Amino acid sequence: MSCRIPLFFVGLLLFLGSCYRMRNSSGGGEGTIRTATRPVNPADVALPEGYTIEPVATGLTFPTSVALNEQGQVFVLEAGYAYGEVWEAPRLLRINPSGDYTTVATGSRNGPWTGVTYHNGSFYVAEGGQMEGGKILRISPDGTITPLIENLPSRGDHHTNTPVIGPDGYLYFGQGTATNSAVVGPDNFEFGWLKRYPDFHDIPCQDITLSGTNFESDNPLTDDKKDKATTGAYAPFGTATTAGQVIKGQLPCSGAVMRIPVAGGPVELVAWGLRNPYGLAFSPDGQLYVSDNGFDDRGSRPVWGNGDYLWAIEQGSWYGWPDYVGGLAFNGDRFHPPGGTAPKPLLAQQPGQPPKPAASLGVHSSSDGFDFSRSSTFGYEGQAFVAQFGDMASGVGKVLAPVGYKVVRVDVNTGVVTDFAANKGKETGPASKLKSGGLERPVAAKFSPDGNTLYIVDFGIMKTTEKGPEPQLKTGVIWKVTRKGSQ
Repeated sequence: MSCRIPLFFVGLLLFLGSCYRMRNSSGGGEGTIRTATRPVNPADVALPEGYTIEPVATGLTFPTSVALNEQGQVFVLEAGYAYGEVWEAPRLLRINPSGDYTTVATGSRNGPWTGVTYHNGSFYVAEGGQMEGGKILRISPDGTITPLIENLPSRGDHHTNTPVIGPDGYLYFGQGTATNSAVVGPDNFEFGWLKRYPDFHDIPCQDITLSGTNFESDNPLTDDKKDKATTGAYAPFGTATTAGQVIKGQLPCSGAVMRIPVAGGPVELVAWGLRNPYGLAFSPDGQLYVSDNGFDDRGSRPVWGNGDYLWAIEQGSWYGWPDYVGGLAFNGDRFHPPGGTAPKPLLAQQPGQPPKPAASLGVHSSSDGFDFSRSSTFGYEGQAFVAQFGDMASGVGKVLAPVGYKVVRVDVNTGVVTDFAANKGKETGPASKLKSGGLERPVAAKFSPDGNTLYIVDFGIMKTTEKGPEPQLKTGVIWKVTRKGSQ
């Protein structure tokens, strides 16, 4: 049986593609306004009926995560690094009842500190590793810092992320990939790291066989603007690969969830084939879930139109990167940029059939830190609350309206995604673009130990321009959300 697509439908697709190419990008950061001080107004945030929101701390620089101890004291991480190559000292802070803070520990120039968890009197911090490679740190209440694992492959686009303690007593963490889609290119020079580490590249977790697909690009490492470089997958910039070439797997590796004993010890692989597993959390029934940032439309191998995903992690599984998106293979014209070419498989043999995601989230939403509601008092018990940092357009690709900049709740049983906390107005976007005092860039969501309070970590203002990201210091906020009658 044959099937013909009506000519008018083909024409409509071509027309829409042409319109997309002609329209300017209109991301949230592209319209962001820098201000001397950031206004904060809870009344500008829309919540379901019966919930209230209020600021706990303001004036923070690049906050990324919160943790609470047995007494309910709130601790927050300041990353110490932000895209745009902005460097500050990473810090663990204790937020005082008055809203000011006390510094518990200060790290070195190896940020960003991306996540923190509290367990049995100590804090466990993921150190992103932009300069020295990623680390998992244990920080005692007196501020003593002890590395539990070092030299994680984190000098690239993505970092070591979000430690959590599992029901088995192991410490789980995510490790992002060096690149957008396994090929080092000029976009990585713009990120800053290719110049520092010209030999850095992605590392598979198990042996892989390459298709031998190579990519020609400009060579930003030379002064000759006409100089070109040819680069293959899982290889240093300027290194071509061949069909049938085997790349040996190793641990630690890129694009994976791994674990170590809480006291430190050998690293073990949990799952791989993830692009940037940023947020990790265990559901009330003990299932590990991970938020994964999807491909960007950039670099030597751009991928268009794919979302972020929430995965239920299965031990030993491969989740498809760099040749699948959300369980769908790169074949035919799927995921090709308008006016560009479709991405082709980089692997000659796939390590397996990826599972389907538990939920699909917004394209370029940067769905990051999340937690599960465990309280019938707060409501939505068993659902995941995911912070969406918001698009980084146009550097990651074009968007026609802001994406993200809110907290959504996800029913992991059905995959249904619903807004929970978002700025009021006709258009979703950061407060700085809407000229309001609401949410800017939510990067993490965390419930209190009793489950009655949801804390939202708001990274602060980050403008995006043709020159790249421009984060603004001292604009981060910690918000808390409660349900009437739950306090």
